[in-house]
Amino acid sequence: MIVIATKMNIHEHQAKEILKEFGAPVSDGVVILSPNEIKEKISQLKSKKFVLKAQIHAGGRGKAGGVKLIKSIEELEKEAKKMMGKILVTHQTGPEGKEVKRLYIEEASDISKELYLSCLIDRVSSKIAFISSTEGGMDIEKVASKTPEKIVTTKVELQDEIENKDLEKIISPFKFNSKQKQEASKLVKILYRILIQKDASLIEINPLIVTENENIVCLDAKMNFDDNAIFRRPEILKLRDLNEENPTEIEASKFDLAYIKLSGSIGCMVNGAGLAMATMDIIKLYGKEPANFLDVGGGASKEKVAAAFKLILSDKNVKGILINIFGGIMRCDVLAQGVVDAAKETNLSVPLVVRLAGTNFKEGKEILDNSNLKILSASDLNDAAKKIVEAIK
Repeated sequence: MIVIATKMNIHEHQAKEILKEFGAPVSDGVVILSPNEIKEKISQLKSKKFVLKAQIHAGGRGKAGGVKLIKSIEELEKEAKKMMGKILVTHQTGPEGKEVKRLYIEEASDISKELYLSCLIDRVSSKIAFISSTEGGMDIEKVASKTPEKIVTTKVELQDEIENKDLEKIISPFKFNSKQKQEASKLVKILYRILIQKDASLIEINPLIVTENENIVCLDAKMNFDDNAIFRRPEILKLRDLNEENPTEIEASKFDLAYIKLSGSIGCMVNGAGLAMATMDIIKLYGKEPANFLDVGGGASKEKVAAAFKLILSDKNVKGILINIFGGIMRCDVLAQGVVDAAKETNLSVPLVVRLAGTNFKEGKEILDNSNLKILSASDLNDAAKKIVEAIK
């Protein structure tokens, strides 16, 4: 089954600025947009050893050569020039990778232990889940798969403050001394406040380190935010980096379309997120992969439908299109006219299967039948999936 979540990501250095604003322990660092800025900005730091980090919206940077320990200014300038503009390919970027357009240089830390701490919205329980582990610096999904006993999940109620019993459970795996327990308890409270006050959906500190001086420091940080709440967080929206987002998804947002690019070959246009998920699942059931998630919404105009159709066709991987509409607020005749207009404008050259049901579906079918376009009509979702899979073979 496919799971779709909409969120806005920010860079590590931006996440650390938020952490610092709330009083969390983070290393000092500077953002570099050009290697020419290094000498001027590095003077703000006190350390003689630095960590150079590529800033992209993807994990696995270290293994891809995007994190380097540097011991001199000369080496720093040399490595920064090599890293800026580099295409980093990680397990999260896909084979095309991401271009590095900004760097983060921070003071190096003497690491004694690497731990893991995160908090996120648990939609099933309607609580906030904290995840703690002694296996920091690693992919937490791999830890959960291979050694699940090393992960502690604590679900807390949404209230003003975390209760002491929950604090104890969250930090218990770390075996901290009394001073570190105080620091860690403060950090947990900070993460809790950020999650609520900034409408974050995930805050991940990986690793959370213990230094040789026995202090705890957030060495790396990841945050993402609920798209549905971003309208009331203008200070977070300012952090959005369009260079890190899919251009098609950016275009979709201009038309208020819920669009997420996937890796398959069958483009989907559906009204309603639940129906969209069911449509993608049945495509997989018949042996193919969806090329996108696209929900046109309940009251789309023909112009919005046309824009959605063009977005699907802008993906070169699309070999066929399945439109599945159940008309309630959304009228089938409006959908049909938008599809016909867009298909004629783009000189549609891939198979198109349409399943219509609900409000004005007869009028919609008539518009499609009279369009002189090669459109395959389907009686139900099962029939639609069969036809589009057969059509692209």
